[in-house]
Amino acid sequence: MSAPLIEVTEIGKTYGSVLALRDVSTIVRAGEVTCVLGDNGAGKSTLIKILAGVHQHDTGEFLVEGAPVRFGSPREALDRGIATVYQDLAVVPLMSVWRNFFLGSEPTTGWGPFRMLDRRRGRETTRSALAEMGIDLRDVEQPVGTLSGGERQCVAIARAVHFGAKVLILDEPTAALGVKQAGVVLRYVAQARDRGLGVVLITHNPHHAYPVGDRFLLLKRGRSLGCFDKADISIEELTRQMAGGAELAALEHELRAAAGDGAA
Repeated sequence: MSAPLIEVTEIGKTYGSVLALRDVSTIVRAGEVTCVLGDNGAGKSTLIKILAGVHQHDTGEFLVEGAPVRFGSPREALDRGIATVYQDLAVVPLMSVWRNFFLGSEPTTGWGPFRMLDRRRGRETTRSALAEMGIDLRDVEQPVGTLSGGERQCVAIARAVHFGAKVLILDEPTAALGVKQAGVVLRYVAQARDRGLGVVLITHNPHHAYPVGDRFLLLKRGRSLGCFDKADISIEELTRQMAGGAELAALEHELRAAAGDGAA
């Protein structure tokens, strides 16, 4: 079997005296979705920033296709095929869909000082790339700010696929979406996986993660509660772990005891 696209082993990160991440291990394979789950403050953002080249790890090992790396910038991660779509999407709302699709990599025509923006090729390429992902927009000239949250997420996913990403990191893509729009985004996550990408899906919702996930890394307060293949954990157990099963059981016992004392 070929080396995983990404493998982290006992990764750790501290900010001064604050321990943000400790001894976290997981893998990301081509054609699979690795879901990273946890509540706020669990360490999800720190992990993806290390993978995306925003921060460097302090301890542990970070391998990309079997080779150790320590990225100095997001550009270095992108050059190795790791694309990250953050929750705020980093789009320009008043700019057209196709201009946002090519933002920073605009197609041009002509040469030297006579180079000009190739609008026709930009529109056609954007329309074709979106259609390949099954995304049917009314007009690629419309401002991206007029799209729904789910549509904007899908455009960002299609952009990463078009520009040759091997690994797609999605930061809480369904967090602010309704049920229907979340379903649309998860459908495109599955499409990216089926096209051979390795996907890292960051979420706090096990019901969004489980249908598309192949592997589940659970984080709590910067530490790993375990990394499970789908065959080894049910949606019920994943939800219980996420909800803090032991803490909830203790609380339930405490409330019952208090109610019993009150009745007495």
